[in-house]
Amino acid sequence: MTDLYAAQRAMRNMRNAALQRGVVAILDVGTSKIACLVLRFDGERFAGGDGVGALAGQSAFRVIGAATTRSRGVRFGEIDAMGETERAIRTAVQAAQKMAQTRVDHVIACFSGGTPRSYGLAGQVDLEGEAVSEQDVARVLAASDVPDYGAHREVIHAQPVNFALDHRSGLADPRGQIGNSLACDMHMLTVDAATIQNLLYCIKRCDLEVAGIASSAYMAGISALVEDEQELGAACVDLGGGASDVSIFMKKHMIFADSVRMGGDQVTADIAMGLQIPNATAERIKTFYGGVVATGMDDREMIEIGGDSGDWERDRRTVSRAELIGIIRPRVEEILEGVRDCLDAAGFEYLPSQQIVLTGGASQIPGLDGLAPKILGQQVRIGRPLRVQGLPQAATGAAFASAVGLCLFAANPQDEWWDFEIPADRYPARSLKRAVRWFKDNW
Repeated sequence: MTDLYAAQRAMRNMRNAALQRGVVAILDVGTSKIACLVLRFDGERFAGGDGVGALAGQSAFRVIGAATTRSRGVRFGEIDAMGETERAIRTAVQAAQKMAQTRVDHVIACFSGGTPRSYGLAGQVDLEGEAVSEQDVARVLAASDVPDYGAHREVIHAQPVNFALDHRSGLADPRGQIGNSLACDMHMLTVDAATIQNLLYCIKRCDLEVAGIASSAYMAGISALVEDEQELGAACVDLGGGASDVSIFMKKHMIFADSVRMGGDQVTADIAMGLQIPNATAERIKTFYGGVVATGMDDREMIEIGGDSGDWERDRRTVSRAELIGIIRPRVEEILEGVRDCLDAAGFEYLPSQQIVLTGGASQIPGLDGLAPKILGQQVRIGRPLRVQGLPQAATGAAFASAVGLCLFAANPQDEWWDFEIPADRYPARSLKRAVRWFKDNW
């Protein structure tokens, strides 16, 4: 725990160093594509955000380079073949650097997969002085009782979501306020340690320094949900190639994240298997003719499959669009049912707002906005990422939600556990505290 805390703090320092240099790269390592954006920070800072959610104001930035390449060696959002992924990352970063006409040393990366798990923590301390200081916030975070999340998992996000000072709850930032007792609710997200280590090692092999790492579910929510949705409560579903990430926001903070190990690639695989065609052809047919709602016209609309097997009859096969939809729809329904199970497990139905926003590359399947409300609930919309200054037109689609969210996160990260000077004696004392409690209960 202490090691990861030190590693995360080192990454934060690297991010600050990169911001002073003025250039940092954003890397979205996905199953179907690897996107790289180069950001230039012009040094202006303007106060933005309220509470511990926002660090010391936002940095104004501009996208000066962008590139995408087909992802290789990544399955279900996790690295499968190190060499292939390294080559793909190098290709994307070099193309973005060429467009930006500058060299980049630091990258902030995001990934899906890694079987994320969410935990809610609570801590309480008595205040030593009158007003709440930075040290008091650090002490209440350190007092949060961390669950035993397993040896092979690591904390990727640990954010204070809500503060309570004496009887007043719902405070965004208690610093400077007067009271006797400070309590805090935290959201902690853990992922499989091997997934993070593989990604960090892969980026290091590309001669790049990692200045930050984040979950795709969180990044997609930041960019696809509008401010009111983040405040009142909403779920963001990032339908990617290999995994579909689910995140729930409330009071502008992420309070839950999960992942379904299915996405657009499984739809492509179904088409390839059903029509006995190569994956590349199946992807093209899905993109041009795919859908989930069949009409009477679709029986008559014939799609030429084509091929280069050399068998003239086989290469001239046609299939109706209705048949294609018959292959696509069951898999899309299965993905949405998996998403619904995640939301049910999180207790989403108890939130005051029931808004669900679908984003990601697979959300562009025609007819999804009609099918999704039948499975997920009535308030469903298709979300596109926020507009960012300098972003090329090609990178404004729903497939780039995570990458755009990562730009916003790089410029204005939310305060996390490691942004405070946690008292050294409090940090590793978890096991001791647990042992003392066990001793009391069992003696």
